[in-house]
Amino acid sequence: MLDALTVAVSAAALALAAWCGFAFSRDQPTKDWHFIGMAVVTFLALVQVVVGIAQLTRGEKADEGTAIFIAYLLGALCAVPAAGLMSLTERSKWGSATVAAGAVVLAVLEVRLYDIWTVG
Repeated sequence: MLDALTVAVSAAALALAAWCGFAFSRDQPTKDWHFIGMAVVTFLALVQVVVGIAQLTRGEKADEGTAIFIAYLLGALCAVPAAGLMSLTERSKWGSATVAAGAVVLAVLEVRLYDIWTVG
């Protein structure tokens, strides 16, 4: 995996979490700008999926196993979009809290992806 890409996805996810957390603290639901932020974070996660699969097809291996690595990649890709969909059903401040929580989950998944790729 590319360390810089992992850091970029994590930083973007944490920035989204802070932004949506701020909206939650001000009793605001998710707005169009939040969804643009979610799209950017999701795009970065998609790039990471493509890079991860490309590295696997080139013969590189995740230290803890390919299957678990792919599962975490796909989970990381789905974390923010799933939270975004849930925030559409809850058009209150709790929608913003849901997106903030989903973004924190993505950041944690990124740390775990790094651990799976480089054990030792």
